[in-house]
This record gives sequence, structure tokens and C-alpha cells, in this order.
Amino acid sequence: MMTSPALPIDLSSASNLLSSLAFLKRMTRLEAVKNLTVDFLIEMKVVAQKARTEKIDQTDEFKSRMAYVQQRVLMQHLLLREAKGATNDAALKKFYDEQIGQVKPVEEVRARHILVEGEEDAKKAVARLKGGEDFAKVAKEISKDPGSGAEGGDLGFFTKDRMVPEFAEAAFALKPGELSAPVKSQFGWHIIKLEERRMKPVPAFEQVKDRIAQALAGKSQNDYLTKLRSEAKIVKTEEPKKADDAKKTEQPKKN
Repeated sequence: MMTSPALPIDLSSASNLLSSLAFLKRMTRLEAVKNLTVDFLIEMKVVAQKARTEKIDQTDEFKSRMAYVQQRVLMQHLLLREAKGATNDAALKKFYDEQIGQVKPVEEVRARHILVEGEEDAKKAVARLKGGEDFAKVAKEISKDPGSGAEGGDLGFFTKDRMVPEFAEAAFALKPGELSAPVKSQFGWHIIKLEERRMKPVPAFEQVKDRIAQALAGKSQNDYLTKLRSEAKIVKTEEPKKADDAKKTEQPKKN
């Protein structure tokens, strides 16, 4: 009897495949995942071996697909190399320093507010605050703002352009600790308390390092592709017509 040759299964390949299948990582039992991966590799090798015995790897369709896969992988590796060269620490820091140098100082404030529907409600809230009640407490009780109400009206830090004009003008006119008169906007009536003023801090290098790397990598790859295309002699050819299509376009012979 003829026996099939032994099929070596490299378990390290299972680990490589496992790392590329993100959805499998979410499975709770790692051992089950590993077994499934090994089984897939076994089936892949068995089927591939059978395909070779039937000379599928000698067909034009197979060769065409393999040529495409090879070119795609070569492209990926070359572009990754270009991206890596453009995103070393020195390049990232240089880009960061250049961009930070162009940033204009912008003032921002931290404020709290209470939002109510009518002017009379706003006046009542102001009276309570001037009577000594805690702003955060009153905001939690009566503010209609679903975002900041539960936080005692705290809006965090913001620049002037982030708020509607009426609100922004009133907030930036205050000094820390001051309370505004009722301010009307498209959302209703606001009472604003200014907490702090400062110049907006620029993000630290480590905070934006990954975003810079992504931007520089994309730019370097696009520039490299543009360069290669400009240097290459590109000839676009039409796909050969199939036999059936050729027959359809043949002109009838004259008698």
C-alpha cells in the first residue's frame, strides 16, 4: 500500500495565524483557539498537497493569482520600509518642534453654568447663589443641561470659539470667582460662574507622538509612490477579448 508522505506542521505558524485573526483573540478559552488554529493549518496543508498532485499550481489562473499576491506583498514591505525610515524619533521630534513653534497662544477658561428655560427662573437662581448657596449644588438641582448638570455645571476648559457667541462673550468677560447676570442664548437662559483663566497648554510630545508617526508615515508613502510613478514607463493595455466576444464583433461576410 502507498502511504501519504508526512506533513510537517510548524506550531509557530499557528501562533502567527492566531495573531492575525483578531476575532479569535476574543474567545475565552485560549487552548480551544490554539486547537482550532492547528486544525486549520493541518487542513490547509492537506488540501494544498492534494491540489499540487492535481497540478492546480501549474494552471494559468493559479500563476496569475500568485503573481498578484507576490507583487502585493512586495509593495507592502517596501512601503513599510519607507514609512519606518520617515518615522524615527528624530524625525518625529523635528516635526513636533516645527508645529509647536507655529502655534499661537490661545486663552481658555474653565467655567460652570446653570441652564434654565425662562428669565424669571434665571433670576431666581441668581438670587439663590447671591444668598450664599453653592453653585454646584444649585446646578445639580435645577440645570436643564443634560451634560454638565450632574457635574455641578462644570464645563471644563474651553476656548472662546467653542461656545455660542452670547455665552462666550459673557464667560470671557468675567474674572475668576465672578458670577454673570442671566445670559440668553438659543438654548435658554444661563448663569455663568468663572473658575479659572489660562493660556491653553500645548500637548506634550508623548501625547501626540503616535499621531505624528501616522501622519509622517502616510506622507512618506504617498510621496514615494508619486516618485516611483513619475519615474516608471507605464503602458496601459486592454484586456484580450474572449472568443465569444470576438465572434459577436465579427462583421457578416458579403455575398
